[in-house]
Amino acid sequence: MSTGDKISNKIDDFSGKAKEAAGKATGDDDLRTEGKTDQAGAAASDAVEKIKGAVGDAVDKTKDALRSAGNDESAKNS
Repeated sequence: MSTGDKISNKIDDFSGKAKEAAGKATGDDDLRTEGKTDQAGAAASDAVEKIKGAVGDAVDKTKDALRSAGNDESAKNS
């Protein structure tokens, strides 16, 4: 996850918390709901970024394992 994505998600989460609090304080259920929605969106974005990172790591490990296996096979055939 890039630093920009992390910052953006934190801003969205903080903004959502502020909207939710303002909605509670003023009795504005729509604003409170919007705040909760913003927070959920930020959490979902965080989850997607973590999954993307995990998939990328798995791909890198698989590539490394295949390269290593190929090098081992080449050494046997020499």
